[in-house]
Amino acid sequence: MCDTVDQHGLEPLERDEWVLDTPFVHGFIGSVRGAIERFASPAEACRVVEPLFRELLTSPGWLPRRFQEDAPESGMGGGIGQWLLFRAADRSLCLFSLVVPPGAMTPVHDHLAWGLVGLYKGNQDEELYEPGAGQLRLVRQRPLRPGDYYALLPPRDDVHRVRTTSKVTSVSIHLLANDTGCVLRHTFDEQTGEARPFRSGYVNAECHEATPLR
Repeated sequence: MCDTVDQHGLEPLERDEWVLDTPFVHGFIGSVRGAIERFASPAEACRVVEPLFRELLTSPGWLPRRFQEDAPESGMGGGIGQWLLFRAADRSLCLFSLVVPPGAMTPVHDHLAWGLVGLYKGNQDEELYEPGAGQLRLVRQRPLRPGDYYALLPPRDDVHRVRTTSKVTSVSIHLLANDTGCVLRHTFDEQTGEARPFRSGYVNAECHEATPLR
């Protein structure tokens, strides 16, 4: 299996966590695991998983309404809800929905994991950034429609921001090679590019951090 990000600071779970415990999600995750076990690099893994991910984005009815609701008190701010659907016991893979209300936008942030992100509902603008040398450089800006997706491949193509441009809430699906809501990652100051520690959390799941050694 291709390399994954160090999950330092997070306890392994007793078992895989299937928050959305349906045959459709089990089948998808099983196919993804079978695919990525055969490849040595994140780029190859993303490439082979793309057809499965496209099918996920275009399949109607598999994502219940409760995983498409905003969350006024979420760690992302702006009513943005991050809803866990699945995570592996060793924290090496997760699937979640990110719900962004109309007019809201995420902070500029990283993910510290390779994977795929795609739009399931609504419309978004995505801005990709390159931090460094006391600045945050805008690399790309593009509109996204339902069915559009892209790969995250750290250290490139990992720092971005999304905003909802439709009159309806946007819902994006994330398949990433860590426990993204619980990993300590970063937001970035728009003016200076300074990185700040950030843990987004999930609306519907705990992180269960490891107990520090004394």
